[in-house]
This record gives sequence, C-alpha cells and structure tokens, in this order.
Amino acid sequence: MAKDDGAFLTIGELAQELGIAQHILRYWETRFPQLRPLQRSGNRRYYRPRDVEIARQINRLLNQEGFTVRGAQRVLSGRSDGAAGVAVVQAQPEEALPAAAEPARAAPADPVTRQGELPMGDLPGASATNGATKAPTVTSADLALLIARLTVIRQNLVEALEPTG
Repeated sequence: MAKDDGAFLTIGELAQELGIAQHILRYWETRFPQLRPLQRSGNRRYYRPRDVEIARQINRLLNQEGFTVRGAQRVLSGRSDGAAGVAVVQAQPEEALPAAAEPARAAPADPVTRQGELPMGDLPGASATNGATKAPTVTSADLALLIARLTVIRQNLVEALEPTG
C-alpha cells in the first residue's frame, strides 16, 4: 500500500526509499539544519514532503554527485564562494534538469573515485564528425554543472591546504 505524495513518511519509509540506513538520516539531521522532521512522542520522526525533498537532494549530492558533507552543506545553504551557478543547480528539481546537465556516465562509477571527486565526462559538442570538429555548444546547465564541479575541487584544495593543529 503506497502513501499519497503529500503524506508524511516515517524514518524507516524514507530510508528505504533512499536506499540508506536510518542512522544516516539521523546523522544528516545533525549536519543539515534544513532537514528538520516533526518529532512526536517517543522521538518518532515524521518527514514532511519538504523534508523528503531535502533528504533526496542531500542523498543526490552525497551519493550520486560525490560531494563531501561540507560541500553539500554549502550547496544547500546557497553559499557558493563566488560560483553563481551552484545555487541554480541546487534550486531546480532533479527531474527538471536537462539531459546535458547530467554527468556523462558510460559505465558504473569508478570504484577508485574518492568522495568529493566528480566524474568529468566528455564536453558537450566535443566529438568529431567526419574528421572535422565543430564548435561546442555549451548551455547554461553545462556551465552550472561545471561550476559545481569546480566548487568541489576548490573546497577539496582548501581542506587539503588547511594547517592541522
């Protein structure tokens, strides 16, 4: 028996939908202030439709796009450190993104890829036709994706260069 689209979900239902463990959702609640489910007696969590959408975005950023927790926090909070297009990518629902905004993935994700690294894929329009190259067609979605990737790289560099101690 499936619930209506606007129905509240329990932590077990949301965890099953996202394919993650329940303790991961509880951890995300501590790291992402945007994710605040209703808590009833006995600390039972009920995720509203807005909370479900935020959890989907967090899951997409962390588990599909390879962002670190800190990078995902920055994307969701709208802080882009000068990268104006990151908030645009975050603000659009996943279904509304054009196919060009998705990273090119001919094969499953490389197991050697570390968290925070994004697959780069081919540039749009970079393929040769009959031995002649034509100018690539770059859309705003391509630019937004590139900015998001560069933001992750920049954040990884900042974290790597921070003095420890």
